[in-house]
Amino acid sequence: MQAQFITLDGIDGAGKSTNLDVMKNWFAERRLPVVFTREPGGTPVGEALREILLNPATRAGLRTETLLMFAARQQHIETVILPNLKKGIHVISDRFTDATFAYQGGGRGVPFADIETLENWVQGSLRPNLTLLLDVPLEISMNRIAQTREKDRFEQEQADFFIRVRDAYLTRAAAAPKRYAIIDSNRDLAAVKHSIETVLDRHFQAV
Repeated sequence: MQAQFITLDGIDGAGKSTNLDVMKNWFAERRLPVVFTREPGGTPVGEALREILLNPATRAGLRTETLLMFAARQQHIETVILPNLKKGIHVISDRFTDATFAYQGGGRGVPFADIETLENWVQGSLRPNLTLLLDVPLEISMNRIAQTREKDRFEQEQADFFIRVRDAYLTRAAAAPKRYAIIDSNRDLAAVKHSIETVLDRHFQAV
């Protein structure tokens, strides 16, 4: 079996952290070799850039923010993603380039064509084999964030920002239904867990 590159994405408060554990258990039960990582982050350079990008005190222009995301991604691809895939180890990333299209493109208004240029330059032909997109109504995600943590630089944005982010995610998923699996995460944990496991089962039966 060829090693799979799988991403988990969605707006803040969609439940990624909780459902990453579901994915970890799924791989552990099947004893499949896997590495879990995240963006921005995943490497020392990436984690340092993550601190800058998520810090509410950071003041960065649209291009600077987008370029920092791809700088972290370049290091991530070179040192984590590609080396593991080449060794036959599956890679699961908490966010990837879909998040840039959604947050910097949809949310901030960076032209999608500019993001595509950076995507092609940094990633070459690398694209996720599967993306699980956790989707939840905006009011639910905002309530979850307010109840569970102090808001980072992106989470402090206004509701209209997240409406645009969510719309960008759903638009991308609709344009490539073979890669994306939209998971309704506005349900009880057992139902979401079942959906994620079903998607993974089907994907790995087909590869």
